[in-house]
Amino acid sequence: MRIGDYQLDNPLILAPMAGVTDQPFRKLCLRYGAALAVSEMLSSNPEVWDSEKSRQRMDHSGEHGIRSVQIAGSDPQQMAYAAQFNVSNGAQIIDINMGCPAKKVNKKLAGSALLKDPELVEQILLAVVGAVKVPVTLKIRTGWDPDNRNGVEIARIAQESGIQALAVHGRTRKDMYKGEAEFDTIKAIKRAVSIPVIANGDIDSPEKAQAVLDYTGVDALMIGRGAQGRPWIFQEILHYLKTGTKAQPIADSEQQQVMLSHLDMLHQFYGEFKGVRFARKHIGWYLNSAEQKEFRAVFNRLESAQEQRESLTRYFEQVFTL
Repeated sequence: MRIGDYQLDNPLILAPMAGVTDQPFRKLCLRYGAALAVSEMLSSNPEVWDSEKSRQRMDHSGEHGIRSVQIAGSDPQQMAYAAQFNVSNGAQIIDINMGCPAKKVNKKLAGSALLKDPELVEQILLAVVGAVKVPVTLKIRTGWDPDNRNGVEIARIAQESGIQALAVHGRTRKDMYKGEAEFDTIKAIKRAVSIPVIANGDIDSPEKAQAVLDYTGVDALMIGRGAQGRPWIFQEILHYLKTGTKAQPIADSEQQQVMLSHLDMLHQFYGEFKGVRFARKHIGWYLNSAEQKEFRAVFNRLESAQEQRESLTRYFEQVFTL
């Protein structure tokens, strides 16, 4: 699949997730086979760009691969300026967020709230596409609620506005992340437009990935929550798509190496205070079974980078001797 001048190595993309797809996590997912890793959502409001959170989200230093940056907002001119700013800061693809269901985003008429206003959608898309020379992509949901699934209409507007790839989460805004994603609307969108379409939602196994590709006929898959605590899912899916067989499970020793590497990257990227706190949720995603609950509770009380690393190392030593 191509996005403008960029040829993806395979059909697997890491979904943008606020508070998750930071630079350390993107690097891990790219290492394990993701063809593209989209950054966390950035506000189009220039007043917040100088905050520590925004500066870290805009940091692409030392990154390899195609740099895709997602922006969110509801003012066409502000979105156009945000696109230009991020391109000047290293973005090679601009992704527009019209899929986030969060109340704090929707209250500002951004994210999936925009799906209620196709005219404003068109204004934003035309403004952003016209403002930059890099490819512009769009992420949406199937509609605002189950009675208003207007994904096909929005997809046609996107294509006519110059959007070069469209990612669709198989839920409406009202669904949030509840229930199962539906792929009928995504299949209809793929049939309605000629631009690349990317399916997103509940793709958490190699078998599900193959089934979604077969059913919808989409050009690529976007994986979000399925990669949390499991960045090697891209490797597993690629193996299955190529061979039709499941790969051998990742070895315990490799899991240990990935987690310790991830921990070190978080501490280095955010500094000790914030790094320790971000590490709690990421390590929690790796170790999310009921049997690991006691260790997670201990880990979450640790206050220093050294304590976290030593604790995680001891944990694996105990596991390997059982």
